[in-house]
Amino acid sequence: MDSPKPSLADKLKALGVKVGTADLPPSVLPKGGMKDIPIHTIVPGGYRQTARGEAFVSEQTFGADYRHGSQPLTLNHPLDTIATWAKDPLLSTLPLSSFAFLDTETSGMAGGTGTYAFMVGVGRFEGDDFRLAQFFLRDPSEEPAMLEATIEFLAPCKALVTFNGKAFDAPLLNTRYKLHSIPSPIKEFSHLDLLPLARRLWRDRLPSRALKYLEENILGLPRTSEEVPGYEIPWLYFDYLRTGDATPLKGVFYHNAMDVISMAALLSHIASIFHDPFDGRVQHGLDFIALGKLYEDLRQWDSAARLFEHGLTHELSESDFGSAVERLSHLQKRRGDMGEAVRLWEQAAAQGHIYAHVELAKYFEHRVRDMDEAMRWARSALELVKSSELPAYVKKHWKQELDHRLARLKSKAKKTRAE
Repeated sequence: MDSPKPSLADKLKALGVKVGTADLPPSVLPKGGMKDIPIHTIVPGGYRQTARGEAFVSEQTFGADYRHGSQPLTLNHPLDTIATWAKDPLLSTLPLSSFAFLDTETSGMAGGTGTYAFMVGVGRFEGDDFRLAQFFLRDPSEEPAMLEATIEFLAPCKALVTFNGKAFDAPLLNTRYKLHSIPSPIKEFSHLDLLPLARRLWRDRLPSRALKYLEENILGLPRTSEEVPGYEIPWLYFDYLRTGDATPLKGVFYHNAMDVISMAALLSHIASIFHDPFDGRVQHGLDFIALGKLYEDLRQWDSAARLFEHGLTHELSESDFGSAVERLSHLQKRRGDMGEAVRLWEQAAAQGHIYAHVELAKYFEHRVRDMDEAMRWARSALELVKSSELPAYVKKHWKQELDHRLARLKSKAKKTRAE
């Protein structure tokens, strides 16, 4: 019987030509129909050996002369007011080198044990330099190694600075450490979340308090074309896991780096405006009013009054002006500065604000004990209510209060005349 004819593969083997993919180098192995393009060819970085395996880390250093938009990264002013607002005195005593600025990129926003961080960006100060490290998960199986590498970087730190990190980043990382039976390095840290503070400072003026928006409108730095939208980031990572092509992740590293650096610059900016809000950094009336409200909540009434007064010298809408005058007049009343409070109420009353007429009625009834003048202000308030376009329930509230007040004032006036 004739032996079978050699196949084309046999002929190629006989010529020393290798067939199939078994002997191809890893860098060109097909994965998901595409060539494997590893992360170290896309962003500068290296592989760090840990007790749990190897982790990829990309690092950058920003010198003391670096400015993020209009703002340097280094904190040049104390954090006393911020620590008081955050109700964490330790924040005002720690050296700058103890602060870690942290942001994660994750597999989703749902949270829970099914969500993991595939990138942890952390920045900290070393002397005058700001050192940024981005720990990246090449494969979900490397998560313990990435978490261990992050611990090493966080070793000198005692406080965490995040943006919405109390609600998301910190709980997520603590969960991941717990799942791998690794003690979390951040569990006992002091934690300053800049998002609630940003809302307090800019919610009345800016339509968004997203970090990227604050970076553009407060720090004066728009991002480059490398930026990728946050909602795309999980899908870019999933595509990388499927294809092995890390090329699109360059924009994710850029996005994460900008978030971390922006937090340092934003904290520096906030510390500076708390230190001296009148040095020209604050230029909008609503920003002065927002600062005044914050200081009022901290019961630092002298500072609050000065900020309200300064805000009122700027151009404000009628409703914002009225609201600010009302806050300031009540603040002056609380401080015992009734002369200034009356001046503000008279100013607001001339502009048709009902509350100011009511406050003047109270003032003349209880302080001056001039019932006729008190009745005059109560009646003018009632006329304003009747002619206003306020909702019916608001009109009803004011009318009931003023009718009751007028009845009491008439009774008091009658008794005064009888005496």
